[in-house]
Amino acid sequence: MSGDRARVRYEKKDHVAYVTLDRPEVLNAMDLRTHEELAGIWDDVEADDTIRVTVLTGAGDRAFSVGQDLGERARLDAEGAAPTTFGSRGQPGWPRLTDRFTRSKPVLARVHGYALGGGFELALACDLVIASEEAVFGLPEVRLGLVPGAGGVFRLARQLPERVALGYLLTGRRMDAATAAGFGLVNEVAPVDRLDEAVDRWTDDLVRAAPLSVRAIREAALRSVDLPLEEAFTTSYVWEERRRRGDDAAEGVRAFREKRDPVWTDG
Repeated sequence: MSGDRARVRYEKKDHVAYVTLDRPEVLNAMDLRTHEELAGIWDDVEADDTIRVTVLTGAGDRAFSVGQDLGERARLDAEGAAPTTFGSRGQPGWPRLTDRFTRSKPVLARVHGYALGGGFELALACDLVIASEEAVFGLPEVRLGLVPGAGGVFRLARQLPERVALGYLLTGRRMDAATAAGFGLVNEVAPVDRLDEAVDRWTDDLVRAAPLSVRAIREAALRSVDLPLEEAFTTSYVWEERRRRGDDAAEGVRAFREKRDPVWTDG
């Protein structure tokens, strides 16, 4: 592989950004340059108001991503680089997707094949996950003397019952797509040859929705989940204030009365 070749493909079409980890020869393992490229992409996604949803996937037919490039990690260790821990602060590409707690637009993970280690952590950080029947998820760090430092420890323990999460975290065991869907980690499982069709259905629905409503609902749902219910009702939400001041609500009602599709404003 040429050292000058981009690690990530980035395309935009019809309000959807497509971000593809493009190192299929190493199962889309992520080296430091991959993280640097991704950081610029996530910045652009947030800044471009024409983008309403992002689809994150991996190139090839074997893996979404197997996480950290362990070959590079071994070299860095040999050079005396400091070991990493939780989060990406101070590392190339910071803040990475797993640390971008203030992003406002939904990201959908399209998962086929292996989603292991940091690859699984990327999926856990996404808002929606659509997986093929052949998808495999797991956090094998414990078997390597590592920890799931991109948030896998924290997110899995929040998204699964405690003992179920610990069972996977402490053993490095893998789960198939059907099991992940049963736990609520995956929104839809599709046959491999219908995976893109399933992803398109979800992105079409998201693009048809009012952009400011999507941002407001996403922010309110995620920020309020640990709040007492009464406090959730009285908390101020940035994107809800923007929605209230925008025209989308009035446009939605007009379109309904006029029996036509609404025309949303971007951002």
